[in-house]
Amino acid sequence: MLEPIIEIIGVEKSFKKGDRQELLVLQDINLKIYEGEIIAILGKSGSGKSTLLRIIAGLIQASSGEIHYRGQSVIRPARGISMVFQTFALLPWLTVLQNVELGLEALGVDRDERRERAIKAIDMIGLDGFESALPKELSGGMRQRVGFARALVVNPDVLLMDEPFSALDVLTADNLKSDLMDLWQSKKTGLNAIVFVTHSIEEAMMIADRVIVFNSNPGLIRSDLKVTLPFPRSDLDPRFRNQVDRVYTLMTTQLQQARMQEDGNHIIDIGYRLPEASVAEVTGLLELLYSPEHQGTMDLPDVADTLTLDIDDLFPLTELLEILRFAKVSKGDITITEEGEKFVDADILDRKKIFSIHLKKYVPLARYINDQLIRHPRHRALEEHFLSLLEDYLSEEEAERVLRTVIEWGRYAELFAYDYSSGVLSLENPD
Repeated sequence: MLEPIIEIIGVEKSFKKGDRQELLVLQDINLKIYEGEIIAILGKSGSGKSTLLRIIAGLIQASSGEIHYRGQSVIRPARGISMVFQTFALLPWLTVLQNVELGLEALGVDRDERRERAIKAIDMIGLDGFESALPKELSGGMRQRVGFARALVVNPDVLLMDEPFSALDVLTADNLKSDLMDLWQSKKTGLNAIVFVTHSIEEAMMIADRVIVFNSNPGLIRSDLKVTLPFPRSDLDPRFRNQVDRVYTLMTTQLQQARMQEDGNHIIDIGYRLPEASVAEVTGLLELLYSPEHQGTMDLPDVADTLTLDIDDLFPLTELLEILRFAKVSKGDITITEEGEKFVDADILDRKKIFSIHLKKYVPLARYINDQLIRHPRHRALEEHFLSLLEDYLSEEEAERVLRTVIEWGRYAELFAYDYSSGVLSLENPD
């Protein structure tokens, strides 16, 4: 049996929630990464993917469990492991060459060798001629290339990448991915493994040999999928589309299993982590589904392609549609319900009424806020009252996001009004 380059054993990570209980971010992560592999870690935002990457890099410590690199325990940044971040993280007062040299300088490499290796890395990553440029002179794609050069110049054994393409436009990201794959396959870099975090199913399937699918809240490994498609891969290849459909089906099934009643509908309580999706997005997707072209049903990958959405945008939207009973998701497909059709067919005012009815019926937090305002003699309440309630279930940041989201829905439905400057909620039309 091959020995793994990196072995993750029973890793868990919790963060303090002020004076309240700890927030469990990662739970019982066990994973082996072998030589010659590209591993994609795929999951929604907040599933702990980036946290795990930082633990592997030795940048933060796990609450429990162990990380082994080449048989040695990782408790601090290890030589042989480099990381590329989502943000470019360049020092703006240093040139491209000086930014790339930073890691070598920290390792105590002498000036002449440092300069030679940095120039070679800059040439390899396609930035020859820009050595003296400052970051402000570069495009986003060029700045990320500097980040890659800085990670590669130390001759790493393992390269970690935290959503390295997400801040780039589609064409720039595709070019950079293609160049990275060329470097990997040419074996010019000395890399023996790549681990990258993404929330794009297509990106994971295009690059990776294995895709690790994460559950959320807390983050744990749902599936470890081997991708056997030959390189170069094409998103037009039916085999590629089948693999993408497989992951969409897996991830939507995972989401449903976490919150189903016996009747197949979502069950949520007042402290549920509501999805962040707008009424405009809900309306747009329902209209798309109901159009003659689709006749009420679409594959989720087709929805993502048509609306240019990744899973962090798509899944909250489909989740809200299911919560409100406007659509059903099953086996990677989404189908509009009879209630969803009524919503689409209605005029603007009737849509508000339908949305209001469903919001009160199926979202306990919206119903609770509305009930509290009805009972109050002046039909008013401070948002702090509801934030305090939510913080019994969620982190402070999540509580603020959930309340902000439900306020947006409630204002559209005319269940209540909100004054931003005072933080006061009130009935839209008090009796």
